[in-house]
Amino acid sequence: MNLHEYQGKELFARFGMPVLPGQVAGTPEEARDIAASLGGTVVIKAQVQAGGRGKAGGVKLAHNPDEAYDKARDILALTIKGLPVHKVLVAQAADIAKEYYCAIVMDREKKAPLVMLSAEGGVDIEEVAKTAPEKIVKFHIPLEGLRSYHARNLMTPLFPDFKQASQAADILMRLYRVYMEGDCSLAEINPLAVTPEGKVIALDAKVVLDDNAEFRHKDWDNWRDPAEETPGARLAREKGLSYVKLDGDIGCVVNGAGLAMATMDVIKHYGGEPANFLDIGGSSNPEKVTAALKIITTESHVRGILFNIFGGITRCDDVANGIVASLTASPLSVPLVIRLTGTNEEKARQILNDFGLSATTSMDEAVRMVIEKAQEVGA
Repeated sequence: MNLHEYQGKELFARFGMPVLPGQVAGTPEEARDIAASLGGTVVIKAQVQAGGRGKAGGVKLAHNPDEAYDKARDILALTIKGLPVHKVLVAQAADIAKEYYCAIVMDREKKAPLVMLSAEGGVDIEEVAKTAPEKIVKFHIPLEGLRSYHARNLMTPLFPDFKQASQAADILMRLYRVYMEGDCSLAEINPLAVTPEGKVIALDAKVVLDDNAEFRHKDWDNWRDPAEETPGARLAREKGLSYVKLDGDIGCVVNGAGLAMATMDVIKHYGGEPANFLDIGGSSNPEKVTAALKIITTESHVRGILFNIFGGITRCDDVANGIVASLTASPLSVPLVIRLTGTNEEKARQILNDFGLSATTSMDEAVRMVIEKAQEVGA
């Protein structure tokens, strides 16, 4: 789950990290009132889960409450990378002498948290990594955890002033606590800023929470923003399905993550493009199958749907019953191709035959068929 900046800063503040005061506003009037309470110059920042807000006009300074009203009104009218702006963060502005980048992210290849630091903060870190990778310091956190001497050793070469290096090391240790105790997959500060007075502060917060740890955090429900979810993603979360929207036109319903990945590979091998990753799990029931079809049909770009089921724990007849129930309630407007093999396969075929459907046992045949049918729809 991605957090908005204001939510990330709330999490940072819980762990004693230095962040500037601010509040979230949903209207220009609220932004004006917040600016008046903060006093002085404020920064108005669009709260959308997308990068490049500044370049898109989603970050503006306001020197008084009336100006805050005008700037908030303009930003709330924006759509940034396809996401409409519903909220803005109104925060105390800061003078910046120097910007740094600081983050902890899970390195899945090394299976360890990775500290990433750079003196090139405030810019697209992806571009820095591409054009000047030597400017990024990387440190894999050992099993015993991040220690204070690790943090000091990492920050001292980046900060010429010892006091600033000490402040930055303390922030890194607190960021590590956010990452571990908050069950994050990413905790990022960009920029980590130094003021002209030499104070080091976190000016931005990007936090991604690991959904697998949701059972430990009852407050996460309050942080989830339904406006940032597509209807399909919302339904998948509610039904406990693993779903990722992609850019293709072949909708996929598969049981098991490994088979789902293989299915997408085969689709691409035969010249198609998968529209999603959707895993109904190893112990699916008809209701999950019905939900899977609802999820895929919410995406208007889908021109064909492929069921690829290899029945082990998953019973093929459960899947067939789910398909029949779903099509009875809501017939599809795009072609459906089914591949079924495994547990209760013959029973599943009978259920489908009685409804006027058929299924193949060959994944390659099913993939070629759904691509062909999708191309006919798009012709």
